[in-house]
Amino acid sequence: MIAGPFFIEDQMTKSKKESCIGRLHSAGISFDDARELRRIAMTLSRWHELECGSDHGAVERDETTGKTTWRDAVTGLRYPCADRETGALKRLAETMKKYPTLGFFVQSDPRGHSLFILRPGDVPAGADADAHYSNGIAVFK
Repeated sequence: MIAGPFFIEDQMTKSKKESCIGRLHSAGISFDDARELRRIAMTLSRWHELECGSDHGAVERDETTGKTTWRDAVTGLRYPCADRETGALKRLAETMKKYPTLGFFVQSDPRGHSLFILRPGDVPAGADADAHYSNGIAVFK
């Protein structure tokens, strides 16, 4: 078997995924729930990228109705689009109900990880999670 650049990249991606799942599992999260959290994190990450926009357009949420639309960057027209964020956040809340000692933090900057699982002690008592969420377990692709 010849090990080309694709083989090396696939092995690196696989080991990163396993380390994410493994860290969640070692924190007491079941394997199935760890995989679900990873899927939720990928959905949120993509959503946050779309909110920031691209050359093609961006996702926008109407503040009064809560409905989401896609704004085309070329024409400026808006089209209804599926709200993937709300569903992901609901699934996240349902999954985390099984682990009452753990918390979570959703970080919406698309340049970083979108989801962090917080263990007891990750955020100092009385402190805001906004400043300490990176002490938690990053959930990523």
